Amino acid sequence: MDIQKYKKFIIAGAILLLLLIIFGSSMFYIVKPGERAITFRPFGSGLDTTKISQPGFHIVAPWNDFIVYNVKERKTEEMMDVLDKNGLSINVEISVRFNPIPKRLPYLHQQFGEDYMNQLVVPEVRSTVRQVMGRYTAEEIYSTKRAEVEGEIITETTQKLQDNSVETRAVLIRSINLPPQIKTAIETKLQQEQESLAYQFRNEKEAKEAERKRIEAEGEARANSIINSSLTPALLKMRGIETTLKLAESPNAKIVVIGGSDGMPLILNQ
Repeated sequence: MDIQKYKKFIIAGAILLLLLIIFGSSMFYIVKPGERAITFRPFGSGLDTTKISQPGFHIVAPWNDFIVYNVKERKTEEMMDVLDKNGLSINVEISVRFNPIPKRLPYLHQQFGEDYMNQLVVPEVRSTVRQVMGRYTAEEIYSTKRAEVEGEIITETTQKLQDNSVETRAVLIRSINLPPQIKTAIETKLQQEQESLAYQFRNEKEAKEAERKRIEAEGEARANSIINSSLTPALLKMRGIETTLKLAESPNAKIVVIGGSDGMPLILNQ
């Protein structure tokens, strides 16, 4: 009697357990730190563009798709051949660090899907690198304007990817490989320019030193001229008398001879 009474509940529980076993893997999800998820409802509103599931435990209807995205920073490295302003082929290695913008995941999924790196990031980076480097010569890319080239690549890549829901962290030119003869010519030219600048610096330094000595000599000459014009015979005689008086007051023994061709006393140590 008791078994009949609870039979319906037992059957219902068994059915529920069976459903959980069958659909459990498509109903219960854990979103880990560094991840976000979006939901697609095929029998409802389609892709939910308003809700971004945060890290934690989530229960989803088994007929809905729960799509998890890694939003941590990622990196890709690309080797590519580009042409410079003069049509010279240059081999460059580019490194890009990026991550999807979490709040724009639905739009990224709509446009490019989960393989957005190969569908969006790599093609845009390659296109931008070719466009930017095509504005410069091999010498500028290799040496004089490398930082400027990197800056333009970063600016333009960042703008293009951000418009498509991806944030650019960094774009780096890891290496630039030129044909050996071109590389040698550029390095030789740079060395000659450095030597020329060093020679110019030495000349300018020597010219400044010569000018300093000339100014110093002219100053000394003017000072001597002023002193000579102020040394009259009367002033010299007065200074001599003052010095004689001071020496006479000294406790040291001395001989004072009065009289001379100029009338000045002579003092001799005893």
